[in-house]
Amino acid sequence: MMMKKSFLLIFFYTVIGLWSAWAQEGAEIPARPNPPRLVNDLANILSPDEEAALEQKLVAYNDSTSTQIAVVNITSIGPYDISDYAVRLAESWGIGQKGKNNGILILTAVNERKVNITTGYGMEGVVPDAIAKRITEYTLKPNYRDGKYYQGLNEATDFIIDVASGQYQADPQDNSEGDTPIMFWLIIGFLVLIVLINLRKRGGGGRGGGGMRTLGGPFFPPVVFGDFSGGRGPFGGGGFGGGGGFGGFGGGSFGGGGASSDW
Repeated sequence: MMMKKSFLLIFFYTVIGLWSAWAQEGAEIPARPNPPRLVNDLANILSPDEEAALEQKLVAYNDSTSTQIAVVNITSIGPYDISDYAVRLAESWGIGQKGKNNGILILTAVNERKVNITTGYGMEGVVPDAIAKRITEYTLKPNYRDGKYYQGLNEATDFIIDVASGQYQADPQDNSEGDTPIMFWLIIGFLVLIVLINLRKRGGGGRGGGGMRTLGGPFFPPVVFGDFSGGRGPFGGGGFGGGGGFGGFGGGSFGGGGASSDW
């Protein structure tokens, strides 16, 4: 009887030990890349040219905005939830700028066939969970199922860049009848006010023509019309400059915002 109990105890502790070793191996976070890179294909699912093209785009975006979108492809996350693993990795590397917390991580676990988008504290309102889920479910997932890893990541990062620059919102219809009419009437009211002021100064409008002429040229401050110049917000018409290499992660923090999908 004693031998049976001893055998069971030995068996139990052996299983626990093996499980702990496996868990620690799976939980190991990859070291921060040196030299620093935004695209880290540790699972070798991208060609060198694809990796370089994606890196160039994300470095240029970082140079233009200070927002860091990191892509990490790994073979396995072991027994761990991909969302938890992604937060640990993003925190360990410090993706994004300290204080701004403007980092985003796209993590792909090949063996588990899972993909996750994790947003830093400062990006949770810019790329909310619903948008992150839309990207993982309708952009990354179908491309990954077809083995098109680069296409999925390229389209997903384009989507995130557009969202962050205000080109796309969760429900565009919500704003389609709000902002433009308000701005229109503000401008009309401003013009009417200026006309009335000029007419009053000229004694009731006897020289109305001259009064109207004072409305032209440099009278209007550029800020009144500055938002109607088109382009992509602060990026002035789309695209990003060439820039140099990636300078490194800045110490951003993460709180678990984002979404995941299986493919």
